[in-house]
Amino acid sequence: MREALTAAASRRVTRPAPLRQAVYDALTELIVNGSLKPGQHLVEAELAEHLGVSRQPVREALQRLQTAGWVDLRPAQGAFVHSPTEEEAAQLLGVRSVLETYSAQLAAKNAKREDIARLDELQLDGVAALADGDVERLVAANTALHDFITAVADNAVLAELIAQVGQKVRWYYTPIAKPRGKEAWNEHTQLIRAIAKGDADQAGEVMRKHTQRTTDFYRRQIAARANQD
Repeated sequence: MREALTAAASRRVTRPAPLRQAVYDALTELIVNGSLKPGQHLVEAELAEHLGVSRQPVREALQRLQTAGWVDLRPAQGAFVHSPTEEEAAQLLGVRSVLETYSAQLAAKNAKREDIARLDELQLDGVAALADGDVERLVAANTALHDFITAVADNAVLAELIAQVGQKVRWYYTPIAKPRGKEAWNEHTQLIRAIAKGDADQAGEVMRKHTQRTTDFYRRQIAARANQD
């Protein structure tokens, strides 16, 4: 685990934030960005050293992370990063598909010329990251594009619901960002065109298929890993 933490960008906890929350947020981000991988054993002392804190807030954070579904605490064995099951992925990504389909429909109704220009910029960012093979930038670009579509949709309740599943969607997406990349960003192009035309039905259908393909791809990855174990 020490090597994974060293390879990750340093994220020592800053004191102005409530310490317990800061440690929880830092560990969550290390899981989401893949620095701490599914099934990996989490050693309190190493995590505390990496974050520059004592072991107590790390121990408390691990308890919270278990409750939130990020970590498994096993008696007499310790803490391990949770490995999502195929059913968990299907449920979360299925909800995401419904929410983002509606988001795309609303965005098509609301988008202004400057919004389309911004979507085009975000699309170019993603294509450039894909060409460079930069997973971190690729995931960030994907998140930014989807988040902007939600912003254009201009529905506060919808935005709140999407945000609730956003971190785990990013967690699931990170390991498939490159292998799914070319197809996904081609689908983004189709989506932006539908939004630009103001065609809510088409935009919703493109988004629905886009999110379903991502779900199917991720579930195949889980199945492949299970067959290897």
